[in-house]
Amino acid sequence: MSSTHQRFDIVIGGGGMAGLALACALADALGPQLAVAVVDRAPLGPSAGSRDIRASALSAGSKRLLEALGVWSALAEHAQPVTAIDITDSSLDDAFRPVLLSYDNTLDGGEPGTFIVENHHVHDALIAAACRRPSVELRDGHAVDGFETGEHGVTIALSGGASLRTPLLVAADGRGSRLREAAGIRIVRWTYPQLGIVTIVRHAKPHAARAVQHFLPSGPFAILPLPGNRSCITWTEEEARAREILALDDAGFRAEVEKRFDYRLGEIALDGPRGGWPLDVHLARALVANRFALVGDAAHGVHPIAGQGLNLAFRDVAALTEVVADAARLGLDVGSLAVLERYERWRRLDSALSAATFDALNRLFSNDSTVLRTARDFGLGLVERMPALKQFFVAEAAGLTGDVPKLLRGEPV
Repeated sequence: MSSTHQRFDIVIGGGGMAGLALACALADALGPQLAVAVVDRAPLGPSAGSRDIRASALSAGSKRLLEALGVWSALAEHAQPVTAIDITDSSLDDAFRPVLLSYDNTLDGGEPGTFIVENHHVHDALIAAACRRPSVELRDGHAVDGFETGEHGVTIALSGGASLRTPLLVAADGRGSRLREAAGIRIVRWTYPQLGIVTIVRHAKPHAARAVQHFLPSGPFAILPLPGNRSCITWTEEEARAREILALDDAGFRAEVEKRFDYRLGEIALDGPRGGWPLDVHLARALVANRFALVGDAAHGVHPIAGQGLNLAFRDVAALTEVVADAARLGLDVGSLAVLERYERWRRLDSALSAATFDALNRLFSNDSTVLRTARDFGLGLVERMPALKQFFVAEAAGLTGDVPKLLRGEPV
């Protein structure tokens, strides 16, 4: 590697939503003297997020983090609060889908527990926020070719010949993280014989801020409200059938959506492209190594059944920012394993429990077993009659239970 290195206090590999949020959070926590680099092979300019047609269910905790970073003001007009959720469990050919569980998705004080926002809006708002912070440098168009970890720092080789030097390298480069692999951190992974399908539709009637989760034998079909008479469809389907559906023309694809859609919202029309993603679950065997940490999908990937992937990433961001800031203020080496292990202890259990829970829910509901359907419908019926348990579930999904990092409480670090 070159003997001349540009030095940064922290280098983040990956300019997705987790990496950008982390850069902004660290810059705010440690002030303008901190130098942070975000490295990504993809462009990180305006509208860079337009490649992603998905939407995320941002928890109240994630909203508070984005407010603390000064990002929420740019997202508010694009964010649809979800104030109620209905759950059904039926077969595809059932004429009616009775609601087995319905609950108020608000916290004490009336704050919505969830907000649906299209990913490209979140990504672009975070890019703009990073660009406003002089201590953050976006190095797009560069891939990390490799890195070497020494006693006092990490030397990072970029494509094109440049090299960086930093006390701490953070991998935020997604599910197939090359940085995680280069660090020698293995993952536990299992795949599903399913694909996730995403599209956006318009409907004749207003959704009234209500989300719907239809559990169908092939997988969950979620209707997530968006501003206006629009909804994002996130749909799990058996892989072979999903590929057939994605290959249909618009009329055929809309007909398949209509078979599964909520009749209460009237006639629907496609309002955007469609996309399909393979589904898997993975957990990194470690979240940290010496001078190295994982956040977001590089650390854990969960089934999208509950829409919690981005919220888990923001929990990582909030926890790692607090750990690094606390260490820096004490004059400690922020890249040392002793410092980073606090982050791993904070995030390990939540990541593992979330992955296991969402996997179990998908397996429980993605079948047409009469015995299992009877059992799960009985369970949903019990929850329907227990308001306190519903409220606990809302608070848990909002990211406001347990040891909550300051940013998720809306507090500065």
